[in-house]
Amino acid sequence: MSNVKIDLGHLEVLLAVVNEGSFDGAAAVLHVTPSAVSQRIKALEQQAGQVLLQRTKPVAPTAAAIPFLQAARQISAVVEHTLTPAVQGEPGLPAIPLAANADSLETWLIPALASVRDIATFHLYREDQDHTAELLRSGTVMAGITSDEKPIQGCESVRLGVMRYLPLASPEYVAQWLPNGLNEASLAKAPVLYYDRKDKLQNKFLNTLGLDHLSPPYNTMPANQAFKEAIRESIGWGMVPEFVAAPLIESDEAMHLGGHFDVTLYWQQWKVSSPQLDALRQAIVDAATYSLRIA
Repeated sequence: MSNVKIDLGHLEVLLAVVNEGSFDGAAAVLHVTPSAVSQRIKALEQQAGQVLLQRTKPVAPTAAAIPFLQAARQISAVVEHTLTPAVQGEPGLPAIPLAANADSLETWLIPALASVRDIATFHLYREDQDHTAELLRSGTVMAGITSDEKPIQGCESVRLGVMRYLPLASPEYVAQWLPNGLNEASLAKAPVLYYDRKDKLQNKFLNTLGLDHLSPPYNTMPANQAFKEAIRESIGWGMVPEFVAAPLIESDEAMHLGGHFDVTLYWQQWKVSSPQLDALRQAIVDAATYSLRIA
């Protein structure tokens, strides 16, 4: 690889395909034909000697693509922050792809992004906090909120704080399924709510009770509003961030079943030279300091 000269145009195409999720999407952004995109990706894979993209829907980068994507984003950062102002006479707005968990998006993240809206645009990928690290590893995003403390290769990690989750259910649900509290016999039969099939918070809470071996019936509600409404309508019990849970409890729409589960969140971003990315990190850290628990 050290003696191979990589065509920078091919890196641009690779980045476009990953960002857009398809060859057709990349072709539209780059104003070339899908055939041209395909040819350039094949040429880059021949130079790399490895498959760089999984031809799925959406297209997914392989592990071998990570260093190429990191190089592509580094080059893109240089162009956007250094060359573009020289050509246009004024700075443009670089696009920063981010990964975030749904609960951060629902609660405290958007005001943080709004505080730096004049310096960049943001392309958000919604993913469970236990899985956002994969988007960083694959090169799909440049930064993200994750539950992984250890810095991913090529990234730096900053602790944001703790998001506390409370187990909630409606009064009617409790009367029907949990009249005697959180005991093994009741929880084995009581329907539970998951955000999606990657959501393990309810299992982790059961683990704190020594009951993670249970396999109760479950429902999936892959939207924050739907999840809260499902709790109100007695479809199941589920884990809700405490600042979302508080008004539900105060209005008697839901009951705190007792106990909690804490998730420590971290901000990880690529080690790239980007004042916009550094400003974004500071905005995220500031917002998290105000919104999340210290411990």
